[in-house]
Amino acid sequence: MAEILQKDGTWVFDGDALRLTPGRDKSVSLLRKTLGELVVPLGALAGVSFEQGKRTGRLRLRLRDGADPLLHATGGRLSEPHDPYQLTVESDRYGVAEYFVDEVRNALLLDRVPADPVADYLLPGPAVPVSVSAGDGTAGFDGEHIRLEWNWKTEDAKAAAGARILALTDVVAVEWQPAAGLENGHLRFTVRGAPTKAPPKYDPNSVELWGFKKDPLMVLVAAAVQARLPHPARAAAIDVRDARPEVPSLPVASAEDGHDALLRRLRELGELHRTGVLTDEEFTLAKQAILKRM
Repeated sequence: MAEILQKDGTWVFDGDALRLTPGRDKSVSLLRKTLGELVVPLGALAGVSFEQGKRTGRLRLRLRDGADPLLHATGGRLSEPHDPYQLTVESDRYGVAEYFVDEVRNALLLDRVPADPVADYLLPGPAVPVSVSAGDGTAGFDGEHIRLEWNWKTEDAKAAAGARILALTDVVAVEWQPAAGLENGHLRFTVRGAPTKAPPKYDPNSVELWGFKKDPLMVLVAAAVQARLPHPARAAAIDVRDARPEVPSLPVASAEDGHDALLRRLRELGELHRTGVLTDEEFTLAKQAILKRM
């Protein structure tokens, strides 16, 4: 097991999953604190890195495309303070961070976790019901219906129709866009059969965001809805599979003694190193991890 404790949060890796717990320090963003602890299965990871700085460094997790509804709903637009997959590391813990990275990388290599996209969400998304007030309205989601209510700052033309209730079955897409510079952000729901090009200020299926403290919390609603929509890659994957000739599946290896399996893995790693697929450092780290298991 590998563990790193910082004011910014605590990350623990047990070989199968990473448990990310936000810190209680005042510098930790409201979004991360509200999201709470996240459990990321090893199979959802595409990579991990550590970047050193003069005073602090940063651990970063890279998830496989399509694994997390939160990342899909935000389109990678979460800034560093709000990104739950980054951890600020104090300079006196750089060695611990590097050890943490080595342990996760070894596990990815030994378990042969691919880095390619997935066709199913591997994380559940925020729990429901969830409700957030920010910008010109309040967005709530109970797992089946989205409710949009307006406040005194809402444009009259949008508020005149009153509260808006959208059935999840009628929603085809959700998007969260943060405010940037002079451009306002939004939380927008695309409804089947009713596309609109209206700005969020006038769109009854959008909450306009102005860059205030609670704006990032709208991510919770966006991700909770996204997690319950059909995975965007599934339809495309089916189309591609139907269009290409059937490829015979690889035979499933029979059960074998654990010691023999580790010896076989050592031989495979040696071949990957010989052919240049693995660097000297990667080969050494992977070999050491196998020897520990033996």
